[in-house]
Amino acid sequence: METTLIFQHGLELPDFAAFTLLASERGRAALREYYRAYLDVAERRALPIILDTPTWRANADWGERLGYSASGLDEANRDGASLVRDVADGGRAEVVLSGCIGPRGDGYLADTLMTVEEAERYHAPQVRSLSAAGVDLISAITMTYADEASGIVRAAKSAGTPVVVSFTVETDGRLPSGQALADAVAQVDGDTGTAPLYYMVNCAHPSHFGHVIGEAPAGRVRGVRVNASARSHAELDEADELDPGDPAALAAEVAGLRGRGADLAVFGGCCGTDHRHVDALALALSD
Repeated sequence: METTLIFQHGLELPDFAAFTLLASERGRAALREYYRAYLDVAERRALPIILDTPTWRANADWGERLGYSASGLDEANRDGASLVRDVADGGRAEVVLSGCIGPRGDGYLADTLMTVEEAERYHAPQVRSLSAAGVDLISAITMTYADEASGIVRAAKSAGTPVVVSFTVETDGRLPSGQALADAVAQVDGDTGTAPLYYMVNCAHPSHFGHVIGEAPAGRVRGVRVNASARSHAELDEADELDPGDPAALAAEVAGLRGRGADLAVFGGCCGTDHRHVDALALALSD
Protein backbone atom coordinates (compact mmCIF):
# COMPACT_ATOMS: atom_id res chain seq x y z
CA MET A 1 0.00 0.00 0.00
CA GLU A 2 2.56 2.55 1.12
CA THR A 3 4.98 2.13 -1.79
CA THR A 4 2.10 2.39 -4.27
CA LEU A 5 0.73 5.54 -2.67
CA ILE A 6 4.15 7.20 -2.53
CA PHE A 7 5.68 6.21 -5.86
CA GLN A 8 2.59 5.90 -8.06
CA HIS A 9 0.16 8.38 -6.53
CA GLY A 10 2.82 10.94 -5.59
CA LEU A 11 1.61 11.26 -2.02
CA GLU A 12 3.71 12.06 1.02
CA LEU A 13 3.38 9.55 3.85
CA PRO A 14 5.26 10.70 6.94
CA ASP A 15 6.82 7.67 8.62
CA PHE A 16 5.13 5.50 5.94
CA ALA A 17 1.83 6.12 7.71
CA ALA A 18 -1.04 5.62 5.26
CA PHE A 19 -3.64 6.29 7.94
CA THR A 20 -2.73 9.99 7.85
CA LEU A 21 -4.46 10.17 4.44
CA LEU A 22 -7.80 9.73 6.19
CA ALA A 23 -7.55 13.34 7.36
CA SER A 24 -8.00 14.89 3.89
CA GLU A 25 -10.38 14.44 0.98
CA ARG A 26 -7.47 14.03 -1.42
CA GLY A 27 -6.02 11.30 0.76
CA ARG A 28 -9.34 9.53 1.15
CA ALA A 29 -9.88 9.63 -2.61
CA ALA A 30 -6.45 8.07 -3.15
CA LEU A 31 -7.24 5.29 -0.69
CA ARG A 32 -10.56 4.57 -2.39
CA GLU A 33 -8.83 4.41 -5.77
CA TYR A 34 -6.22 2.06 -4.32
CA TYR A 35 -8.80 -0.37 -2.95
CA ARG A 36 -11.01 -0.27 -6.03
CA ALA A 37 -8.12 -1.47 -8.20
CA TYR A 38 -7.85 -4.63 -6.08
CA LEU A 39 -11.61 -5.12 -5.98
CA ASP A 40 -11.62 -4.97 -9.78
CA VAL A 41 -9.09 -7.82 -9.86
CA ALA A 42 -11.16 -9.90 -7.46
CA GLU A 43 -14.32 -9.34 -9.48
CA ARG A 44 -12.67 -10.04 -12.82
CA ARG A 45 -11.05 -13.23 -11.54
CA ALA A 46 -14.12 -14.26 -9.48
CA LEU A 47 -12.04 -14.64 -6.32
CA PRO A 48 -12.56 -13.60 -2.70
CA ILE A 49 -10.15 -10.96 -1.42
CA ILE A 50 -8.71 -9.83 1.90
CA LEU A 51 -8.43 -6.04 2.18
CA ASP A 52 -6.29 -4.51 4.93
CA THR A 53 -7.24 -1.30 6.68
CA PRO A 54 -4.69 1.53 6.14
CA THR A 55 -3.68 1.35 9.81
CA TRP A 56 -0.28 -0.36 9.78
CA ARG A 57 1.28 2.63 11.56
CA ALA A 58 -1.73 3.62 13.68
CA ASN A 59 -0.31 2.60 17.06
CA ALA A 60 0.79 4.67 20.04
CA ASP A 61 4.46 5.39 19.32
CA TRP A 62 4.04 6.19 15.64
CA GLY A 63 0.86 8.11 16.38
CA GLU A 64 2.64 10.28 18.95
CA ARG A 65 5.39 11.06 16.43
CA LEU A 66 2.70 12.16 14.00
CA GLY A 67 0.78 14.27 16.51
CA TYR A 68 -2.11 11.90 17.22
CA SER A 69 -3.64 11.52 20.67
CA ALA A 70 -5.03 8.21 21.93
CA SER A 71 -8.53 9.32 20.98
CA GLY A 72 -7.29 10.47 17.59
CA LEU A 73 -5.76 7.06 16.93
CA ASP A 74 -8.97 5.34 18.00
CA GLU A 75 -10.90 7.48 15.53
CA ALA A 76 -8.37 6.85 12.74
CA ASN A 77 -8.49 3.08 13.20
CA ARG A 78 -12.29 3.04 13.18
CA ASP A 79 -12.40 5.44 10.23
CA GLY A 80 -9.94 3.31 8.26
CA ALA A 81 -12.13 0.24 8.70
CA SER A 82 -15.23 2.21 7.73
CA LEU A 83 -13.64 3.54 4.54
CA VAL A 84 -12.58 0.08 3.34
CA ARG A 85 -16.00 -1.34 4.14
CA ASP A 86 -17.72 1.46 2.22
CA VAL A 87 -15.57 0.84 -0.86
CA ALA A 88 -16.07 -2.92 -0.65
CA ASP A 89 -19.84 -2.57 -0.29
CA GLY A 90 -19.94 -1.01 -3.73
CA GLY A 91 -18.48 -4.08 -5.44
CA ARG A 92 -19.43 -7.67 -6.20
CA ALA A 93 -16.43 -9.47 -4.70
CA GLU A 94 -16.52 -11.42 -1.46
CA VAL A 95 -14.39 -9.31 0.90
CA VAL A 96 -12.72 -10.15 4.20
CA LEU A 97 -12.01 -6.93 6.11
CA SER A 98 -8.64 -7.21 7.84
CA GLY A 99 -7.66 -4.85 10.65
CA CYS A 100 -3.98 -4.22 9.94
CA ILE A 101 -1.60 -3.84 12.88
CA GLY A 102 2.08 -3.17 12.36
CA PRO A 103 5.03 -3.42 14.73
CA ARG A 104 5.85 -0.92 17.43
CA GLY A 105 9.21 -0.35 15.76
CA ASP A 106 10.56 -0.81 12.25
CA GLY A 107 9.11 -3.53 10.03
CA TYR A 108 12.60 -4.52 8.90
CA LEU A 109 14.39 -4.53 12.28
CA ALA A 110 13.96 -6.27 15.61
CA ASP A 111 15.05 -3.16 17.47
CA THR A 112 12.15 -2.31 19.80
CA LEU A 113 11.79 -5.46 21.89
CA MET A 114 8.98 -6.19 24.32
CA THR A 115 7.93 -9.16 26.37
CA VAL A 116 4.71 -10.89 25.36
CA GLU A 117 2.90 -9.15 28.21
CA GLU A 118 4.27 -5.72 27.26
CA ALA A 119 3.30 -6.27 23.63
CA GLU A 120 -0.23 -7.27 24.61
CA ARG A 121 -0.66 -4.09 26.68
CA TYR A 122 0.88 -1.92 23.99
CA HIS A 123 -1.19 -3.19 21.05
CA ALA A 124 -4.48 -3.80 22.89
CA PRO A 125 -5.90 -0.29 22.26
CA GLN A 126 -5.52 -0.61 18.49
CA VAL A 127 -6.90 -4.15 18.54
CA ARG A 128 -9.93 -2.92 20.49
CA SER A 129 -10.50 -0.02 18.10
CA LEU A 130 -10.42 -2.23 15.02
CA SER A 131 -12.50 -4.95 16.66
CA ALA A 132 -15.12 -2.38 17.68
CA ALA A 133 -15.16 -1.18 14.07
CA GLY A 134 -16.26 -4.65 13.01
CA VAL A 135 -13.25 -6.03 11.17
CA ASP A 136 -13.45 -9.72 10.28
CA LEU A 137 -9.97 -10.44 11.56
CA ILE A 138 -6.85 -8.80 12.96
CA SER A 139 -3.69 -9.11 10.86
CA ALA A 140 -0.37 -8.59 12.63
CA ILE A 141 1.81 -7.59 9.68
CA THR A 142 5.62 -7.33 9.32
CA MET A 143 6.32 -8.89 12.69
CA THR A 144 10.08 -9.06 13.23
CA TYR A 145 10.18 -11.18 16.40
CA ALA A 146 7.87 -13.69 18.00
CA ASP A 147 7.12 -12.03 21.36
CA GLU A 148 5.44 -9.01 19.80
CA ALA A 149 3.35 -11.25 17.58
CA SER A 150 2.27 -13.29 20.59
CA GLY A 151 1.21 -10.12 22.40
CA ILE A 152 -1.00 -9.02 19.52
CA VAL A 153 -2.54 -12.48 19.30
CA ARG A 154 -3.38 -12.41 23.01
CA ALA A 155 -4.94 -8.96 22.63
CA ALA A 156 -7.06 -10.21 19.72
CA LYS A 157 -8.16 -13.23 21.76
CA SER A 158 -9.26 -10.92 24.56
CA ALA A 159 -11.21 -8.84 22.05
CA GLY A 160 -12.83 -11.95 20.59
CA THR A 161 -11.51 -11.29 17.08
CA PRO A 162 -9.80 -13.90 14.86
CA VAL A 163 -6.14 -13.14 14.19
CA VAL A 164 -3.45 -13.86 11.60
CA VAL A 165 0.29 -13.34 12.02
CA SER A 166 2.64 -12.43 9.19
CA PHE A 167 6.42 -12.47 9.72
CA THR A 168 9.04 -10.41 7.91
CA VAL A 169 11.95 -12.56 6.77
CA GLU A 170 15.39 -11.71 5.48
CA THR A 171 17.15 -13.09 2.38
CA ASP A 172 18.07 -16.22 4.37
CA GLY A 173 14.46 -16.92 5.34
CA ARG A 174 14.98 -15.99 9.00
CA LEU A 175 13.20 -13.25 10.93
CA PRO A 176 15.14 -10.00 11.50
CA SER A 177 15.61 -11.23 15.08
CA GLY A 178 17.59 -14.16 13.66
CA GLN A 179 14.97 -16.71 14.69
CA ALA A 180 14.00 -19.40 12.20
CA LEU A 181 10.50 -19.07 10.76
CA ALA A 182 9.46 -22.50 12.00
CA ASP A 183 10.64 -21.67 15.53
CA ALA A 184 8.78 -18.34 15.53
CA VAL A 185 5.54 -20.06 14.47
CA ALA A 186 5.99 -22.73 17.15
CA GLN A 187 6.73 -20.09 19.80
CA VAL A 188 3.63 -18.00 19.05
CA ASP A 189 1.46 -21.12 18.96
CA GLY A 190 2.92 -22.14 22.31
CA ASP A 191 2.43 -18.68 23.83
CA THR A 192 -1.18 -18.39 22.68
CA GLY A 193 -2.65 -21.89 22.62
CA THR A 194 -2.44 -22.08 18.81
CA ALA A 195 -4.75 -19.07 18.55
CA PRO A 196 -3.79 -17.62 15.13
CA LEU A 197 -5.95 -18.80 12.25
CA TYR A 198 -2.74 -19.19 10.26
CA TYR A 199 0.63 -17.59 9.58
CA MET A 200 2.07 -15.74 6.61
CA VAL A 201 5.46 -14.64 5.31
CA ASN A 202 5.76 -11.05 4.13
CA CYS A 203 8.15 -8.45 2.80
CA ALA A 204 10.46 -10.85 0.99
CA HIS A 205 10.95 -12.23 -2.50
CA PRO A 206 9.99 -15.92 -3.01
CA SER A 207 13.65 -16.76 -3.57
CA HIS A 208 14.37 -15.65 0.01
CA PHE A 209 12.04 -18.03 1.83
CA GLY A 210 10.95 -20.84 -0.48
CA HIS A 211 13.38 -23.19 1.23
CA VAL A 212 11.93 -22.65 4.74
CA ILE A 213 8.13 -22.43 4.44
CA GLY A 214 7.80 -26.20 4.61
CA GLU A 215 9.73 -26.39 7.88
CA ALA A 216 6.98 -24.79 9.96
CA PRO A 217 4.46 -26.97 11.82
CA ALA A 218 2.12 -28.67 9.35
CA GLY A 219 -0.69 -26.50 8.05
CA ARG A 220 0.29 -23.35 9.95
CA VAL A 221 1.88 -21.26 7.17
CA ARG A 222 -1.02 -20.58 4.82
CA GLY A 223 -0.09 -17.39 3.02
CA VAL A 224 2.59 -15.20 1.46
CA ARG A 225 2.83 -11.47 0.83
CA VAL A 226 5.80 -11.11 -1.50
CA ASN A 227 8.07 -8.23 -2.44
CA ALA A 228 8.35 -7.35 -6.10
CA SER A 229 12.11 -7.02 -5.80
CA ALA A 230 14.71 -9.62 -4.84
CA ARG A 231 16.79 -6.90 -3.15
CA SER A 232 17.57 -7.11 0.55
CA HIS A 233 15.78 -4.88 3.06
CA ALA A 234 18.93 -2.78 3.42
CA GLU A 235 19.06 -2.24 -0.34
CA LEU A 236 15.36 -1.36 -0.49
CA ASP A 237 15.80 1.15 2.34
CA GLU A 238 18.47 2.94 0.32
CA ALA A 239 16.52 2.92 -2.95
CA ASP A 240 15.02 6.19 -4.17
CA GLU A 241 13.08 4.54 -6.99
CA LEU A 242 10.47 1.81 -6.92
CA ASP A 243 11.57 -1.62 -8.13
CA PRO A 244 8.35 -3.22 -9.40
CA GLY A 245 10.09 -6.22 -10.95
CA ASP A 246 8.17 -8.26 -13.52
CA PRO A 247 4.64 -9.13 -12.30
CA ALA A 248 4.37 -12.26 -14.47
CA ALA A 249 7.79 -13.55 -13.44
CA LEU A 250 7.05 -12.90 -9.77
CA ALA A 251 3.71 -14.69 -10.07
CA ALA A 252 5.40 -17.72 -11.62
CA GLU A 253 7.86 -17.87 -8.71
CA VAL A 254 5.03 -17.63 -6.19
CA ALA A 255 3.13 -20.38 -7.97
CA GLY A 256 6.28 -22.47 -7.66
CA LEU A 257 6.05 -22.27 -3.85
CA ARG A 258 3.14 -24.69 -3.91
CA GLY A 259 4.13 -28.20 -3.09
CA ARG A 260 7.03 -27.15 -0.84
CA GLY A 261 5.37 -28.32 2.35
CA ALA A 262 3.17 -25.35 3.23
CA ASP A 263 -0.58 -25.40 2.63
CA LEU A 264 -0.73 -22.03 0.88
CA ALA A 265 -4.14 -20.50 0.26
CA VAL A 266 -3.67 -16.72 0.65
CA PHE A 267 -1.49 -14.81 -1.81
CA GLY A 268 -0.69 -11.13 -1.94
CA GLY A 269 1.92 -8.45 -2.37
CA CYS A 270 4.17 -6.37 -0.15
CA CYS A 271 6.79 -3.73 -1.00
CA GLY A 272 6.81 -2.65 -4.63
CA THR A 273 3.72 -4.58 -5.67
CA ASP A 274 0.37 -3.25 -6.80
CA HIS A 275 -2.87 -4.59 -8.27
CA ARG A 276 -1.04 -5.70 -11.44
CA HIS A 277 1.07 -8.13 -9.44
CA VAL A 278 -1.98 -9.50 -7.64
CA ASP A 279 -3.76 -9.92 -10.99
CA ALA A 280 -0.75 -11.82 -12.32
CA LEU A 281 -0.78 -13.97 -9.17
CA ALA A 282 -4.44 -14.79 -9.67
CA LEU A 283 -3.78 -15.83 -13.26
CA ALA A 284 -0.68 -17.91 -12.47
CA LEU A 285 -2.33 -19.69 -9.55
CA SER A 286 -5.37 -20.61 -11.62
CA ASP A 287 -3.30 -22.88 -13.85
